[in-house]
Amino acid sequence: MKVERVVVGPLEVNCWIVSDDACGPVLVIDPGDDAFVIAEALAVRDVAAIVLTHGHFDHIGAVRELKATTGAPLLVHEADAGRLSSDAAAGTGGAVFGFAGVTSPPADRLLNDGDTIEAGTVTLTVLHTPGHTQGGICLLACDEDGCTDLFSGDTLFAGSVGRTDFVGGDGRVLARSIAEKLAPLDADVRVHPGHGPDTTIGREQRVNPFWPRA
Repeated sequence: MKVERVVVGPLEVNCWIVSDDACGPVLVIDPGDDAFVIAEALAVRDVAAIVLTHGHFDHIGAVRELKATTGAPLLVHEADAGRLSSDAAAGTGGAVFGFAGVTSPPADRLLNDGDTIEAGTVTLTVLHTPGHTQGGICLLACDEDGCTDLFSGDTLFAGSVGRTDFVGGDGRVLARSIAEKLAPLDADVRVHPGHGPDTTIGREQRVNPFWPRA
């Protein structure tokens, strides 16, 4: 599996381009802004789907243009689907932070826990991890040898977790999501977050103050 990072927008969101590195279709995760930059990284490759880890404005800013140019379907968890059409606090939140008008077209596919998303030989499994938003998800890549990569959105960062003081956020729910869905993963699983540097599950077990403790 090939993983490419494109850092976009004033909040430096990690937009991830995932493929099987065999000239097949790609998945675009969290195209937050700078559609032209993402388009340059995509070159002429087909886009199998645009996937949102959640519905906040900084993760969706390039969706409308990318959908128009690629024709790719938009995927989001059903609990965040209603956010996409409004920039209010209970929507994308853009108007609250000075990014009024940042909305997205409606989703073409609503995701739930355990669903899979495919592009070529790549398969990502949806882990519903509410807490940052009600429909927050992580995406887990596994192969015949085990699980290798986690795209964690704003659920988990290197040394931290996503904020829970927005509309729809809940710190206790986020802690439970991490304990139930992420803590059981192998230590060597690579974590690709929505902001900041990569990490591993093992590193977060050791250093993250928000990691569940026995």
